[in-house]
Amino acid sequence: MIKWEQFEMEERIRSILRDVPDSSDDHQLGRAYLTAYQIAIEFKQRYFEDFEAFLLPLGGAGIGQRNSFSQYIANQLSRRIGAGYLPEVEGGFLSNQHLKDIHFRDGEDEITSSLTDSGFTLSMFWLRD
Repeated sequence: MIKWEQFEMEERIRSILRDVPDSSDDHQLGRAYLTAYQIAIEFKQRYFEDFEAFLLPLGGAGIGQRNSFSQYIANQLSRRIGAGYLPEVEGGFLSNQHLKDIHFRDGEDEITSSLTDSGFTLSMFWLRD
């Protein structure tokens, strides 16, 4: 069994997207998007032992390797959305145009996106109502 299925990633990520704390269900724009970094951080906080089983760093600039948990989440969600397996999840990108840095908090740690000020965009995901 692959880890994605073993750790019920689809349902857990749906839950994370459903529980975005600063979204307004009654606003015409709906829920807020989360970047793959934000989803990865929340997954780590909710399911720490399962996060550790992936044997991947959370991600960010300066981790010293190309693969990360946030990258894994972005790739898997993008593939599954494209294949029609997650019709209630929508993906998008945050452009790097005029963007220098984005920092995320993982408890006491600060994570700097490795994608800002690069040729790559940040993946963002949203749960449709």
